[in-house]
Amino acid sequence: MTTPLVEMDGDEMTRILWKMIKDELILPFVDLKTEYYDLGLPKRDETEDRITVESAEATQKYGVAVKCATITPNHQRMDEYKLHQMWRSPNGTIRSILDGTVFRTPILIPSVKPAVKNWEKPITIARHAYGDVYKSVELRADEPGVAKLVFDGESGSHKEVVIQNFKGEGVIQGMHNTDKSIRSFAHSCFQFALATRQDVWFSTKDTISKTYDAQFRIIFDEVFQEYKDRFDQLGLTYFYTLIDDAVARVIRSKGGFIWACKNYDGDVMSDMVSTAFGSLAMMTSVLVSPDGKYEYEAAHGTVTRHYYKYLAGEETSTNPMATIFAWSGALRKRGELDGLKDLVNYADQLEGACFDTLGEGVATKDLVALMEGITPCPVTSAGFIAAVRGHLAQRLGA
Repeated sequence: MTTPLVEMDGDEMTRILWKMIKDELILPFVDLKTEYYDLGLPKRDETEDRITVESAEATQKYGVAVKCATITPNHQRMDEYKLHQMWRSPNGTIRSILDGTVFRTPILIPSVKPAVKNWEKPITIARHAYGDVYKSVELRADEPGVAKLVFDGESGSHKEVVIQNFKGEGVIQGMHNTDKSIRSFAHSCFQFALATRQDVWFSTKDTISKTYDAQFRIIFDEVFQEYKDRFDQLGLTYFYTLIDDAVARVIRSKGGFIWACKNYDGDVMSDMVSTAFGSLAMMTSVLVSPDGKYEYEAAHGTVTRHYYKYLAGEETSTNPMATIFAWSGALRKRGELDGLKDLVNYADQLEGACFDTLGEGVATKDLVALMEGITPCPVTSAGFIAAVRGHLAQRLGA
């Protein structure tokens, strides 16, 4: 390696797996260079979450990061870890600083069949993780009255529309988005499509939402003009349709494309896709900024239940696949950017070694019940990683 990766360590069981993966699958084969940031909850509390900001700034500097799963604390976690406050989601902080879009893609193996029988290739969900209902404001109308949507511009302009003339009680919600954020979302989608050689499908409901959703479509159409020639050269397409039509088309499709979704749609559809393909533990996640910075991680959380078993001295069978693929994805991208063919090859062989292992039926318990046409052999996390290392050493002639 010539340029370091930004390495963001995490919490609980995934932190344990993180060290095992490094010790067994990376350090014996790669002259690893990283700029290390401990995003474990105790360190975030100690630094008043400054370390999360610093890790994102380092990603802006170096261009590629790999991140372990982290805890977003609630009241229970605040008491458990004796925190000074309930710190924000690290993913949200990093995403905001990088102005990035999250792309989630399932890892497919022949022995785990998708619930949708005609799906043959992964479907990548691109979620616009800003605004909409997640930054909405709400009111309870507890008596009859008039609800209005009002905008007062800095120039002195005034706009207002009546939302509803309430005859009784009800609820009111106000959502927003920004042209800047939508534009960044579009750039990230088209850049990731070019990098991964995939078509882009985008869906909203602009026939009903003739201003809000329509603005998404207008901006995507504008931004695509900057990428159209490169899409044509690679034989890729950009396709827009209504969200309900998109759902029907996705179910009938063979997969193999990026499905760009607004915030709420992406939240729901990423869980649907991951479950339909088999397991959230087999789902990768990549944050891509509009200017081409990448942060790789697993799509799942910190596996708290297994961590408590681990602390009690029990062996666990936590699936490390998505975390391994976070490392392989980041190392491959680093190798591509730096022109290091050996590093790219190592990433390819690491993933190949995982597939070799699963192809023999050696798997963690979450996959055993899903496997078809093969006799599964359930193993612990350590057993699975050891088997992967054996295949990796064989592939690399080490």
